[in-house]
Amino acid sequence: MKTLVIVIHPDINSSIVNKQWLEALNRFPEKFTIHSLHEAYPDEKLDVPAEQRLIEQHDRIIFQFPFYWFNCPPLLKKWLDEVMTYGWAYGSRSGYKMAGKKVALAISLGIDQHEYNHSARYKYTVEELTRPFELSFEYVKADYRPFFGYYGIELDSSKEWIDSSVDEYLHFLDTFAKSV
Repeated sequence: MKTLVIVIHPDINSSIVNKQWLEALNRFPEKFTIHSLHEAYPDEKLDVPAEQRLIEQHDRIIFQFPFYWFNCPPLLKKWLDEVMTYGWAYGSRSGYKMAGKKVALAISLGIDQHEYNHSARYKYTVEELTRPFELSFEYVKADYRPFFGYYGIELDSSKEWIDSSVDEYLHFLDTFAKSV
């Protein structure tokens, strides 16, 4: 079964890293279903039943996005609010359609990793900052897995650095697909 990668980037064409990740994923159509929310919904009006069907068709789901203002792009928050509804994602016998599905985040971060800790400038780890995602997916009984983070976009955007991010991301996805 393919891994569903939901890409949430408001301007993928000007992206440094997420665009490269998307291009790499497109080389493996047998492994990945790519779903770009901003491309599918330029008006940000989600087709909730279609989104729910897409989730139901996959057992592994990655949410790929840039991390800015210590959070996700607004369209992902809207997706969570509108798609993960009572009676479908939780709260009834017929709900919990995401139960048991492996879910993880793939995040590009502008700041260097060492800046995300209690004794550094940003005071919190990325694990702590992404805790609402972990709790949300656990609430709907999904199998939330550790995220993939690629740090330091503001510090280095060389071809070597970007190529390294692609290799590391593909390795993460391969490991994610094989994990029990």
